[in-house]
Amino acid sequence: MTSSEIIIKEFKEFNLEEGYLIDGFPSVGFSSAIATESMINTSQFELGGIIDSKIFPPISVIKEGKPNYPSRIFINEDLKVGVFSSYLNLDQTLHRQVSESMLEWSKKHKIKLIVSSVAVKSEKENSEMMGVGSTESARKKIEEAGLKVLDHGTIPGIPGMLLNEGSITNQDVIVIIFNTSGEGPDFKSSAELCMAMSKLIPGASCDIPSLQKEAEKAEATIKETQEESTHLKDSMYR
Repeated sequence: MTSSEIIIKEFKEFNLEEGYLIDGFPSVGFSSAIATESMINTSQFELGGIIDSKIFPPISVIKEGKPNYPSRIFINEDLKVGVFSSYLNLDQTLHRQVSESMLEWSKKHKIKLIVSSVAVKSEKENSEMMGVGSTESARKKIEEAGLKVLDHGTIPGIPGMLLNEGSITNQDVIVIIFNTSGEGPDFKSSAELCMAMSKLIPGASCDIPSLQKEAEKAEATIKETQEESTHLKDSMYR
């Protein structure tokens, strides 16, 4: 399946009808990627496919001695949850294509709700998490999860594109807005984001004690991947 130049390869058949998709591409800082990584490790997800493109940096991420694509799809059929997990902090020119691919994939698998997130840089302690919904039913879900609905603001990147398209196609999309210092590993914002996601997705959970370790490991891997992809870009486009 392709959207423009984005390729999705699935390794197995699975049924996620009326289920959930989590967007785990990093935004500001690494909290989105760390939170989804924690959920994957806590709730027994299996590798279901990869997301690739000729315009992605050609990198292999080595984990426990094994090579991995930097952008992967994890599946938990029992919970009916799919996760688009990525170590790539993508250039904004790719955001539209990636969001289109997610929406196509969601339609194919009859996904009920897409959950994404966006970071807002803030030094304030105990800043309130908020949510934005693409539809009335999505906004109702935000309130039921105990989050405040954002009335005014702008949502950039992949989350913003998911909201816009979801509002037209009547696809439920919720974007959680969380605060981060932008430096990290930001364990606190990762933990809060993971907990907020688990309120929106029945059965999903976060292992908070292991999250701190995951935060440090995931941040190191994402940073290394970013540095390598930057070097590659520099050498490719000279």
